[in-house]
Amino acid sequence: MSSFSVTEPSKRIKWFAGTMVILYALITMIPLAWIMMTGFKTPPDSISYPPKVIFEPSLEGYVNLFTTRTRIAPDDLAALPPPETWYDEIVRDRNMVIAGPSKFGERFVNSVIIGFGSTFLSIFLGTLAAYAFSRFKIPLADDLLFFILSTRMMPPIAVAIPIFLMYRNLGLSDTHLGMILLYTAVNISLAVWLLKGFIDEIPREYEEAALIDGYTRFQAFYKVVLPQAATGIASTAIFCLIFAWNEYAFAVLLTSATAQTAPPFIPTIIGVGGLDWPAVAAGATIFLLPVMIFTILLRKHLLRGITFGAVRK
Repeated sequence: MSSFSVTEPSKRIKWFAGTMVILYALITMIPLAWIMMTGFKTPPDSISYPPKVIFEPSLEGYVNLFTTRTRIAPDDLAALPPPETWYDEIVRDRNMVIAGPSKFGERFVNSVIIGFGSTFLSIFLGTLAAYAFSRFKIPLADDLLFFILSTRMMPPIAVAIPIFLMYRNLGLSDTHLGMILLYTAVNISLAVWLLKGFIDEIPREYEEAALIDGYTRFQAFYKVVLPQAATGIASTAIFCLIFAWNEYAFAVLLTSATAQTAPPFIPTIIGVGGLDWPAVAAGATIFLLPVMIFTILLRKHLLRGITFGAVRK
């Protein structure tokens, strides 16, 4: 008689589960793959019907993304000297010339500064607050935690106008500092609640042993607690970065030029005669890369952080 395990799944269950995971992964990757493919299409191919899966690749979308173009008369175009670069040739094939660089690079840099800046500040403040809630007796701690969490219960549009008026009076509108502080205020509740759960799982005996050995409270926190909470910090950082990186409503309302991020800029990429879908897709592809790379680099910590404390020994 073959042995049967209650906890070990059978081969059929493993095969079915593996098939479902692969199928789900393929379905979720279809939109991303289509966006990346559209970035390498020409404008006519991007709006063709039926949609083209097999097409001749072109870098026109990326050229249009990073440049500003203007249409000129055929006689004036013929009078110009031959194109000096491959992207000049692509643009002239559409009876246009490059007038200068676009603002996508600036908007992308703004996203990096604001996204990673607010993530760092959220993790820094959230870790300190979570440690305090976890290790010290704070009056009305449960009420304070609920108050912190309640900041995420309201839709952004409900507080958009008051924040806009406050930022205008304080001179924080369209500034990197203003957006970093705003995204930090939104993300800190998530950081505190997630990190408190991770720090609660770290035995207090580790810190007590460090204090007995002569460490100060800060040294015990820095050298004992933080290394143990690295998985939670990494996973929380990913969630905070995703929100700050993709946020749209506040970016549209509070920024216009200096601190505008990529999400409100990408939809405004208008080509001559209509929306330039290859340029929009190219911008979305480039905009996706930093978060994807950041998540891949921390994927081990993310998986460990999600399951941390799920099984107690």
